[in-house]
Amino acid sequence: MQRRTFLTSSGAALGFFGLQKYLYAGDAPRHIEPYGPLLKDPDGLLDLPKGFQYQVISRAGETMNDGLRVPGMPDGMACFPGKNGTVILVRNHELGLDSQTQSPFHDQQFPANFPRQYSYDSGESGEAPHIGGTSTIIYDPTKRKVLREFLSLTGTDRNCAGGPMPWGSWVTCEEPGDLTSERGKLHGYCFEVKASDDGKLQRAVPLKKLGRFRHEAVAADPQSGIVYLTEDINDGLLYRFIPERKGDLSEGKLQALAIKGSPSADLRNYRGSQTTIKENDLMDVEWIDLEDVESPNADLRYRGFKDGAARFARGEGIQYLEGALFICCTDGGPNSQGQIYRLIPGKTDQIELFLQPKSNELLTNGDNVCAAPWGDLVICEDLVSQHQGKTPHLRGITPEGKIYSLAKNARNASEFAGSCFSPDGSTLFVNMQGLGLTLAITGPWEKRV
Repeated sequence: MQRRTFLTSSGAALGFFGLQKYLYAGDAPRHIEPYGPLLKDPDGLLDLPKGFQYQVISRAGETMNDGLRVPGMPDGMACFPGKNGTVILVRNHELGLDSQTQSPFHDQQFPANFPRQYSYDSGESGEAPHIGGTSTIIYDPTKRKVLREFLSLTGTDRNCAGGPMPWGSWVTCEEPGDLTSERGKLHGYCFEVKASDDGKLQRAVPLKKLGRFRHEAVAADPQSGIVYLTEDINDGLLYRFIPERKGDLSEGKLQALAIKGSPSADLRNYRGSQTTIKENDLMDVEWIDLEDVESPNADLRYRGFKDGAARFARGEGIQYLEGALFICCTDGGPNSQGQIYRLIPGKTDQIELFLQPKSNELLTNGDNVCAAPWGDLVICEDLVSQHQGKTPHLRGITPEGKIYSLAKNARNASEFAGSCFSPDGSTLFVNMQGLGLTLAITGPWEKRV
């Protein structure tokens, strides 16, 4: 794989990912070290392999070019090509109404002359506005310098992850803790944000046809234009949206995945489950049409399961790669250590349990996921405090199912989020959520090729 070919399409990095079965036998360890062991960071922030370095390019609370503060809790993120070799990072902020101290607004209220009509939920007079949304960073990888940083969407609730669209925009997803609303405005939608370097706030318009639920992430199939959506709750569904017009998410049909011949299947593999899904066993898929997708009663997943849709254990990151979609189910498996499913669209769609780590293996609670230029997946680990002795890492997964470490949070238990590569594959961007940091990591990535 030549680096220059990376990201010519969202799936170009993995020409054979998922087409091979694992090469390990029995319980042989999957652990490898293609970059060598992680070395202790003298600054106590991020442990990396030898030859790699990081740069903190953004900190929560700092002042941006628009005069607002960098919001806290950075989460999902995508990187787009900008002008003259720059890149455009569109970054989520998982902030709810109870997170006002991490607001982009200095006094927790809109500043004078702020276009409050651009906010999805600005609140009534005297109420604090919703402060979830996105910010945008314009970065020069050659000079290793941030050129501009600004708020690009606001007024939404707990923007967790999302996904880049082939036409150059970021779909950001709300994951409200509670889908009901005491203030009269419903949350739990997706919003589209253009990858723009103009420094302007964009109007927040909900994509209501994509459904209202605890959204996590989205991925588009660039061939069909179908968009796939995950649901971050332990009895969630996997959805797909078929637009009426390719590239237009305002109208279309929402469906939920079901296993053909096994209605209301449970794919979580929890301990004591009546059925157990084995790695690499292909299952035929069918899709169930969903009605009343704005779900005023917040019951979309219950109705879908009753109609035959399959359940997943906290669907989070999703990535389209070379004709397939990889889905991280953060709490799946008998040890709640996580699963990765692989969905293969075709004349008859199929799905398989691609990876379910055992307790003695590296990967724990995979969350955000992206493609690496050398043909592997890069997984951000979620909060792993429930697993004794575990610390959040960035992990790599090879096409053969081998797992290795790319980075470790050396400061605390804050999760990684939003991993994404620059278009030329030279820089890996990632967020350390609880610390409010966005980092750029460089080094000898070609060593893995």
